[in-house]
Amino acid sequence: MIWLVASALLFSIGAYGALTRRTAILMFLSIELMLNAAALSLISFSKLTGSLEAQVVVLFIIAIAAAEVAVGLGLIVAIFRRRETTSVDELRQLRG
Repeated sequence: MIWLVASALLFSIGAYGALTRRTAILMFLSIELMLNAAALSLISFSKLTGSLEAQVVVLFIIAIAAAEVAVGLGLIVAIFRRRETTSVDELRQLRG
């Protein structure tokens, strides 16, 4: 039960960070925190029910998170090299 509370707390911190931060790196880290909190809740539910299906889903979440980090950080670095900023407010004009 304590792991579900910890997962909810981590998810709340991640959601707050994603909604209030203005740099792409911090928003990216907050989204990763939310993804890990969801994985923690799946593991704790798996432990409570004695089922292994949720643990298999968590393995897929870990693989998706690794791919997301590789692609996301690559995009952020490419945008930083071109625009020299990671501020989300300034990146809204990426059309031109």
